Amino acid sequence: MALGAVAFIVWLAVPAIASRSIVDVLVFTALYAIAGLGVSFLLGHCGIVTLAQSVFYGVGAYSAAYCTTQLGWAAPAGFLAGMGISAILAAVVGWPVLRLSGYFLALATLALGIIGHVLFLEWDWLTGGTLGIGGIPHLELFGLMLNTPQRFYYLAWLVLAIVLWLHANLLNSRTGVAMRALRDAPTAAAALGVDNHALKAKVFVLSAVLGSLAGSLFAHYVSFVSADSFGVDRAISFLLLAVLGGARTIIGPVLGALFVTVMPHALSTLGDIHALLFAAGLVVAVIFLPDGLAGLLQRALGRREQA
Repeated sequence: MALGAVAFIVWLAVPAIASRSIVDVLVFTALYAIAGLGVSFLLGHCGIVTLAQSVFYGVGAYSAAYCTTQLGWAAPAGFLAGMGISAILAAVVGWPVLRLSGYFLALATLALGIIGHVLFLEWDWLTGGTLGIGGIPHLELFGLMLNTPQRFYYLAWLVLAIVLWLHANLLNSRTGVAMRALRDAPTAAAALGVDNHALKAKVFVLSAVLGSLAGSLFAHYVSFVSADSFGVDRAISFLLLAVLGGARTIIGPVLGALFVTVMPHALSTLGDIHALLFAAGLVVAVIFLPDGLAGLLQRALGRREQA
């Protein structure tokens, strides 16, 4: 309890004591964690590897951008439009694709990610193509314009906290039990009445909605979106943070997002070698932390309680 209180106080104080660049990185940490949580749902609790999250991240961003700059809609409408489109797209595409498994499923989702990126580039009448869409208005909350990293920081992390709370509730529900049964013993789950394919499709839709939500927040934060932000490398980052953090844990995506955002920022002061050092850090983490950063944290807290 005391550790949680200290963490909360530190979280509140970060915008006041940290530099603008660090707060900016932490905003992206929250956004990536929201999108990565959708990947963690699929990987950690259903055993599904997806490399298509960048598509839904882009759909959310472009929906927010187009609805506010071209249609003149309020920001919440853009959020809802993006999540609705992502949910429909995930349901239509996911139903046949999720009949695959293993490497074939991973390759199929990778193909979806590549197709999505190409469409973001080619549909310039909608996305602006290589020029992107600018002039996206900043969000306003209770009359306060969220036009600085310090202000947006609280919104991004509050949304992340709500999503994590919903995640925890879902995992403790009957659906969560069915998801874990699907992951560990799909044949037994089917024998007990679980519709494995329908459950996969539902979780895939939920993952897409989280990706879209993060994308919409991203668009309003940076006020500009282009296809460069939604390539396959972004999808790999979302999968990477889920694996590094610990896909079977609730806090794992947050720890993974901290690793993939804060670590490159910290190493960038070392010059061109920082990319090599970051890659080496990834290799070390994958080899020595099979349960992810969350597993390491749990073991550390367990030893602390025993001491």
